[in-house]
Amino acid sequence: MQHNKVLILDFGSQYTQLIARRVRELNIYCEIHPFNKIPSDSESFKAVILSGSPNSVRGEDVLHPDLETIRGKKPMLAVCYGAQYLAHFSGGEVAESNTREYGRANLAFIKSDEDFFENIHEGSQVWMSHSDTIKQLPTNGVLLASTSDVTNAAYRIEGEQTYAIQFHPEVYHTTDGHQLLQNFLVKIAAVEQDWTPNAFVEETVQDLKEKLGDDKVVLGLSGGVDSSVAAMLLHKAIGKNLYCIFVNNGLLRKNEFKDVLHQYEGMGLNVKGVDASARFLNALKGLSDPEQKRKAIGAEFIAVFDDEAHLIQDVKWLAQGTIYPDVIESVSATGGPSATIKSHHNVGGLPDYMKLSVVEPLRALFKDEVRRVGASMNMDSQLLGRHPFPGPGLAIRILGDLTEEKVRILQEVDAIFINNLRSWNLYDKVWQAGAMLLPVNSVGVMGDERTYEKCVALRAVESTDGMTADWVNLPYEFLQKTSNEIINKVKGVNRVVYDISSKPPATIEWE
Repeated sequence: MQHNKVLILDFGSQYTQLIARRVRELNIYCEIHPFNKIPSDSESFKAVILSGSPNSVRGEDVLHPDLETIRGKKPMLAVCYGAQYLAHFSGGEVAESNTREYGRANLAFIKSDEDFFENIHEGSQVWMSHSDTIKQLPTNGVLLASTSDVTNAAYRIEGEQTYAIQFHPEVYHTTDGHQLLQNFLVKIAAVEQDWTPNAFVEETVQDLKEKLGDDKVVLGLSGGVDSSVAAMLLHKAIGKNLYCIFVNNGLLRKNEFKDVLHQYEGMGLNVKGVDASARFLNALKGLSDPEQKRKAIGAEFIAVFDDEAHLIQDVKWLAQGTIYPDVIESVSATGGPSATIKSHHNVGGLPDYMKLSVVEPLRALFKDEVRRVGASMNMDSQLLGRHPFPGPGLAIRILGDLTEEKVRILQEVDAIFINNLRSWNLYDKVWQAGAMLLPVNSVGVMGDERTYEKCVALRAVESTDGMTADWVNLPYEFLQKTSNEIINKVKGVNRVVYDISSKPPATIEWE
């Protein structure tokens, strides 16, 4: 099935991925491409959105897209930088703003009888984020909306299906952003809303059948959402020709290896559990630097995975749970064709000598879409709702060097924290939670005795994508009960603290 597609040209805005997610929420398929790498099949896209940018159209670092095959030929929505670009280079004027145009504002004027603003009323809140402003509309520009400080907040160009706005419809603070995008894409551009989880499953399974045939595929399961959903799609397509390997690196949560393995077997997957915890702990002996720990874990995982893959005859494919943000971040929007933000090729870090072709069934999906696809396949809601867990596991939550005793302590602490979040119905209100074992001993008193034992920090954050995060205001009663339980039940811990740092400046993990 050929879906209607929407092209999003990325000029480097921090919100570009959010635009794509909002479009996908309308059940419309879209792709993000750098502004200077417009796809050769641009005619296959039914509408185009220009993103914002940290750059200025008045500066020396202007980002010039080639809109020859787009403007006037396809419906186009220009957001912030895009709106200013169209004005500045098409007969209008853009100047530095006299007032700070950042944060919440309200539409004070909306032109009547415009499809673009259907079901949106004066007073509607929008989110501004720019230092330049459009002083004069481009040639044939028609004013559509204003705020009290920004006269030209929205306009269209007469004779074209070109619309432009100086606010961000994709962010939560723009209350009618969803409606605006729907008006543009569905009413004006006539894009069909046919991108659904069920359609994705049906099409992906068919594609995998055609691509893989009778070939054998190996997949490293982590217990997380992405690898689990990828496994189910492949299982539907090739059944027992999918060989899943679930490695216990000794740094998982308490009982996780046994519990997750049992869960996978209940899903009908062909899974082999490999307990390599002794190998990993041995490889980590004496290491305290976070990067050295990560590298040691990565190298050991490759060695274990390679050993296990060699036991399967004639494997031709390596399956990975790569998702769309990984693909997008492999290409920089503003640094030219060769610049990258971070490399995600062979995300699992497997070396070339394994000589396996890579198959990535989720590479078109965002994380929230992965969960919806999993739900459409009736996967367990507890598995789909699992918090993200770092690849190196508890190794980067134990600050300093690792020992079996430290792992035991942190597993016990973490289990109490997570179990209490579940029993207090707080788990699903938190994006990620965990405990850190600090390289600090502190004085305490238990009974009549003086103790000198470990300190642990609890961390719970709310986020949508992990790029930014706020600490969660957990109830004092919950923290009190959890702290008491940890200190009373976990031998070796006499102090519990709660991390109230947001990201940025702090990261979610401590290492």
